[in-house]
Amino acid sequence: MRPLAAALACAAFAVSASAQKYSSGIIDKTVAVVGNEVIMISDLEEEMKLQNYGSYMSDMASRCELLEQMMVSKLFLMQARVDSLKVNNDMVESSLNDRVASIRTYYGGDAGVEKEFGKPLYKLRQEWRKSLEDMSLTQQMQQEIARKVPELTPYDVQKYIDETDPADLPMVPAKYQLSQICIYPDREAANMAVKERLLAIRERIINGEKFATLARIYSQDPGSARKGGELGMASKSIFWPAFSDAAMALKPGVVSQIVETPDGFHIIEILEKDGDMFNARHILLKPEYTSEDRDKAFRTLDSLKTELANDAVTFELAARFYSEDPATRTNGGQMADPMTGSSYFEIDQLKPQDYAAIKDLEEGGISEPFESLDNEGRNGNTVYKVIKVDKIIPAHPASFTNDYTLMLNQAQEKKQMEAIDSFVDSKIDDTYIVIDPLFKDCAFERDAWSTKIRKTE
Repeated sequence: MRPLAAALACAAFAVSASAQKYSSGIIDKTVAVVGNEVIMISDLEEEMKLQNYGSYMSDMASRCELLEQMMVSKLFLMQARVDSLKVNNDMVESSLNDRVASIRTYYGGDAGVEKEFGKPLYKLRQEWRKSLEDMSLTQQMQQEIARKVPELTPYDVQKYIDETDPADLPMVPAKYQLSQICIYPDREAANMAVKERLLAIRERIINGEKFATLARIYSQDPGSARKGGELGMASKSIFWPAFSDAAMALKPGVVSQIVETPDGFHIIEILEKDGDMFNARHILLKPEYTSEDRDKAFRTLDSLKTELANDAVTFELAARFYSEDPATRTNGGQMADPMTGSSYFEIDQLKPQDYAAIKDLEEGGISEPFESLDNEGRNGNTVYKVIKVDKIIPAHPASFTNDYTLMLNQAQEKKQMEAIDSFVDSKIDDTYIVIDPLFKDCAFERDAWSTKIRKTE
């Protein structure tokens, strides 16, 4: 262990690294003062816990990096207060609720969280809300600095390209513009079949067979099936609303009716409830489709492909009349990234089944019928389709002519980062900062921090 790590271990970590030590006041100290803001060892350690979720980190480099991040945040925070920026309360509440739900689920409820952090949950919520309020102001201050950077002109973009080593310019990957015609299998029949299977399983449980045993045999949720369908104590907010509502309405020992979610169909048995958390078992079954569904869809798609090859109909018109995908049918089948709205896809943005079907096609080519997935639920629903390759943009080094928007954004971002870095550097110089000598060996990203280490006598 390096001397610094050993010193800090003696100062704070040797006593089992428990946040409870800090809350009981046995060990804590100021490790940095940034203007009128103070960072304690307890602040640093709690942030380590939040970032590493139960896997306690003992390496000094992680603490040095985190301390520097926290000190930089304090510089933005102080300026945000000077500029009278306002906290985004909606963002804070949403982030706080997500954090609490996630941590309560990870540690199995309030008692587990309080044991890990050594404080009652209401106190942790207060501290986390304050931390997230500070984060809101910090982010807004960074955005204010970035906004003050003037918009770049085409001349500025060309200058940025000329001054950048060609090896550092981005390589633009190949992009595809695609259209599709989709046919779904008979969902109603498949849903009815899976419901009948679940009803039969539910009847067996009511007649005395163990829920856990049947979950291991039949459930299609691999994560919980091996544990007898048990999900573990978790916040209701992490489940689909229909699932959590049904679970919270149950009494222990009662098996739910069939519950439908985007993942499939479930039956649920509640094991324990604690406020808005619960532990339940479930059996998940998903609709399954027959070879007859596939063959029927493929015959239709083959027939359409023949019509397209004979120019009897355009792909756009065929998609409008025959495709069953509402997201693309009205656009003549043209596909768009659901996250960005872009009509161009890079290879890693395509589903593996879709890329396998079109990877050897040229522009204008139409794939053979194949089975794929849509974008519904967590994993998607079965769908049969053909895809037309409308356009291919080959991979190429970024250029002013072909990739102006990309290069504009990259150049603008560089200018904004330079402005933010300049702000931080100037604030380090102008702000009263003292760092505890325990951190004197830290390899900070900014050398200026080292000048702020308190001298030992």
